[in-house]
Amino acid sequence: MKRMRYFSICLVLALALPLRAQDAAKPAEPAAASQPGASPAWAGKPVVKWQDAKNHVDEEIVVQGRIVQARNMGSITFLNFDTARTFTAVVHQRNYKNFTTPAEKMFEGKTVRIHGIISEYRDKPQIEVIKPDQVMIVADDAPLPERPAAPAPREFSGTVTIATFNVLNLFDAHDDPYHLDEGTDPKPEAEQKNLAAMIRKIDADVLALEEVENEGVLKQFVETHLGDMGYKNVVSIASNDRRGIECSVVSRLPVGPVTSYRFVDFSDGSGGQTRFQRDLLRVRILPPEAPAFDVFVVHLKSKRGGEESSGRIRTAEAKAARAIMDETLKADPAALFVICGDFNDTFDSPSLKLIRGDGDSALRDFLHDVPKSTVSYNQAPYKSMIDFIFASPAMAKRYEAKSYQVIQSSKKEGGSDHNPVVARFKLK
Repeated sequence: MKRMRYFSICLVLALALPLRAQDAAKPAEPAAASQPGASPAWAGKPVVKWQDAKNHVDEEIVVQGRIVQARNMGSITFLNFDTARTFTAVVHQRNYKNFTTPAEKMFEGKTVRIHGIISEYRDKPQIEVIKPDQVMIVADDAPLPERPAAPAPREFSGTVTIATFNVLNLFDAHDDPYHLDEGTDPKPEAEQKNLAAMIRKIDADVLALEEVENEGVLKQFVETHLGDMGYKNVVSIASNDRRGIECSVVSRLPVGPVTSYRFVDFSDGSGGQTRFQRDLLRVRILPPEAPAFDVFVVHLKSKRGGEESSGRIRTAEAKAARAIMDETLKADPAALFVICGDFNDTFDSPSLKLIRGDGDSALRDFLHDVPKSTVSYNQAPYKSMIDFIFASPAMAKRYEAKSYQVIQSSKKEGGSDHNPVVARFKLK
């Protein structure tokens, strides 16, 4: 009986092993991003027909067309969009290892969208494919996604609209290995559309933003949702935040020097040293035929971790920010600037009192132009006014009366848990 059992076990193993060997020999499926219906992180980028690729040399774009011919020549694989090789996608041998299925088998005969940079070889445009997630297979009859209309030229009237808006985790699906962003979901498309609708409603010339993952994400958001708004200047600088969130500015007006204060050390109020938890960003704006001015963007320490520890850090950040502004005003008492953003504290808090200062150099506020019940953080039970625009004494003289507003909204309607703050200043 024992011999029979032993023989049966051996027989089962013998039959199972070839099956497992066959399974192991099966090629892995292509990356999910290359499958029809999948949405890679770049899916929202502008898409052009392959015939128009020649007009976008040195640009990062998405090209759509059908691969009519695929040839592996050993050292290079050509994915041709026509037999004359008017435009082709190329895969170099050094990148074959990135493809579990050879590219020529993966994409020949398929209608695809390819994301990359258009280059030229022998006067013909081409796009290099390094990884399969640059390519998305689409239906043969897939229409090109609609692109926002080109921005209509706007002449600067002499009055500038400045706004600040915490956009609540404007993140993409890519994992940044150098930041703890994997715990933050990419911003849903519906939220992005609502956010864009709110930004259109604001219609600011200069817009300060908080909680942006990085410049690339912001540029893609602007290209996809705000391409007709004229925001050709996109500024976003790496910060000290563990998740990577940055302070940013988008502007229709020309931008000059940009300064980050993320490396400035200052006292943490308990005998140690600290830095801005995110950054203090300074962007010089250069309006045509009008005086230049600076926009300081802040995102002070949140109240997570308790008021005692977080309040101490916010106070330290406020002192550091005020010292930088005092240096600016000492050098030029008539300096034009605003400081705006998410201060994570109320108007009468110690940190806000420090930032505003007192005496002749005190920053001016415009809260008298909004109802006392106004809130900028719109989530119950913590609804409060924590986002502001303050102006230097000289800038405040250019404030347009009654222009300060906080647009009341909700996360569902506006795409964020904050409401935007807006003010206008007459520069000429």
